[in-house]
Amino acid sequence: MSDFPAVIFDMDGVLVDSYDAHYESWQRLAAERGFEFTRAQFLTTFGRVSREVIVECGLLDDPTPEAVAEIDDAKELHFRDILREDFRAMDGARELIDALAAEGIPIAVGSSGPLENVDLVIDLLGKRDHLKAVVTARDVTRGKPHPEVFLKAAAGLEVEPGNCVVIEDAQAGIAAAHAASMVCIALVSAGHTDEELSAADQVVHSLRDLSPASIRDTFQKHIS
Repeated sequence: MSDFPAVIFDMDGVLVDSYDAHYESWQRLAAERGFEFTRAQFLTTFGRVSREVIVECGLLDDPTPEAVAEIDDAKELHFRDILREDFRAMDGARELIDALAAEGIPIAVGSSGPLENVDLVIDLLGKRDHLKAVVTARDVTRGKPHPEVFLKAAAGLEVEPGNCVVIEDAQAGIAAAHAASMVCIALVSAGHTDEELSAADQVVHSLRDLSPASIRDTFQKHIS
């Protein structure tokens, strides 16, 4: 077991402040397709896979897999357009990635988002060269809270799962990290609360609260 862990970042709410962009993408889709998607629906489904939301909220009269996929693709196109119009990196994200890279710490992104979304965020951050592995929805068959996404990220980093720290912002991600035998730091982002994320090994309110040294200290405190 190394004294210094590898770091796996979730994407939405961790590297990019995408809360408003996701809501606006649903609104644009609703206006385009003639259905209603309320703020209440968004709040109760935020962080879920879009295809599940489409079915659960009854956005289609006949939710065949093909119809759901077509609506999902349209929603994500709107989402990427909005990111290009107004990209909001999470405060301190670029600086933390730079600091970890400067220490030679292996870094990955492990996200349930579509490959196209993840690639766009990485490109807009301008930090692709610092990432050794990127795992997206295209690479997994089971979403969080299943640990597959983080286990594949660890494999891409060529490190043992128990030698990783995950930075997440959602309950399902925290559960997935712990299921993978990884230490998890939770970032309280839009739509989430301290109480909701209390199962994490550490909870912070800004990435600026983290550094390579503090991540190492949290890792050493919580490894079994």
